Amino acid sequence: MILSGLGIKEHIGREIIIEPFDESRLNPNSYNLSLHNELLVYTRETLDMKHNNPSEKLLIPPQGLILTPGKLYLGRTSEYTKTEGYIPMLEGRSSVGRLGICIHVTAGFGDVGFAGYWTLELFCVQPVRIYAGVQIAQIYYHTISEPYERYTSGKYQNNKGIQASMLFKEFAL
Repeated sequence: MILSGLGIKEHIGREIIIEPFDESRLNPNSYNLSLHNELLVYTRETLDMKHNNPSEKLLIPPQGLILTPGKLYLGRTSEYTKTEGYIPMLEGRSSVGRLGICIHVTAGFGDVGFAGYWTLELFCVQPVRIYAGVQIAQIYYHTISEPYERYTSGKYQNNKGIQASMLFKEFAL
């Protein structure tokens, strides 16, 4: 089952942490998260899974930033989230999708116990201007019915900002 907006509100501050929390962003079964003003872009045209691919930071200026089709922009939510006892999931808002902006390639699935900022994998269908602070994504929560082990991976847990792929660490094992 998916928690309703009222269910999310009931668990805020306990099993569900969203900081900062603004009740006006609560939907019937989700909560809107906003885009931070920092982005990362990879500096090489060809990426290599076995290596830590170099990237550079971009700031979204007050007048906005035009995203280019065919380019991946890593962003993050302005909100820190932490979840215990529920499975957090992230999707783009329909109003954002109707502009041809995708907020994740495959990473919309969270783990029970995840704590941190959500890294967004932004790409667009046609050039589009984006702005920091826009409510770009919605988080929702699935219940879990069986005993579980909480997420404790050091790779992305308790992050402080945008996280580029760390897949290269798995090749070193």
